[in-house]
Amino acid sequence: MKLYLSSYYFGNHPEDFSNLIGENKNVAIIMNATDARPIDMHAAYLEREVAKMANLGLKADELDLKDYFNNNDSLKTKLKEYGAVWVMGGNVFLLRRAMKQSGFDKLIIDILKDDSIVYGGFSAGGCVTGETLHGIELVDNPNDIADKYDSKIIWDGLGLIDFSIVPHYKSDHKESAEVEKVIDYYKAHNIPYKTLSDGDAIVISE
Repeated sequence: MKLYLSSYYFGNHPEDFSNLIGENKNVAIIMNATDARPIDMHAAYLEREVAKMANLGLKADELDLKDYFNNNDSLKTKLKEYGAVWVMGGNVFLLRRAMKQSGFDKLIIDILKDDSIVYGGFSAGGCVTGETLHGIELVDNPNDIADKYDSKIIWDGLGLIDFSIVPHYKSDHKESAEVEKVIDYYKAHNIPYKTLSDGDAIVISE
C-alpha cells in the first residue's frame, strides 16, 4: 500500500509523491470535497493542480465521483486507467459521502492492496484515510451538502491508517487555531493522531 498524505497541497517535497508512482503516470484529481463551494472556483482550482502535476512529469485530469453515484462498476473500470489518485482538500464529510455513494471507499481499499495505484491527498483528502471522522466536526461542518448527495453523515473513515491526521498544525492557515480543538478532542477520547504542519507529509510504502 502506497500513501502520500499531506497537510497542504504537495508540501515541501512533491517529488516524494511522484516517486511513489510506477510506470502509469496518469493521475486522477478528486475534488468532491469542494462541491459545496461556488462553481466558478472549480476550474481555476483544477487548472492549478494539473499544472503542478505536469511539473512533476505526471498527466492529470479530474475524476468526479458524482459521475459514478450508483454506478460503481464503471468507477472500478475507470480507476484502472490511473497510477495514482490525488484527493483535494475541502469538507471531509462531503468527500466521505462522495466516496461512499460512488463505491470509491471499497474500491480503493482493494486496489491499494495490489499496489496498482497510489493514494495521495491533502487536508480533507488525508483526514478521510483514518478510522474515524469524529472530532473533525469541530472544523468542518458535517451538514454541508450539495446536489446529488445523501444527507446522512458518515462518521467512519476509510481505515487506511490506524491514526487520525490533524493538518495545518501551527501553520499560517485559517484553520490552524481551530485544529487545536480537534487535538483536544482526540486526547480526551484516546484517539491516536499525528499532527502535520503545512509543508509536511506522511509517506507510506509497504
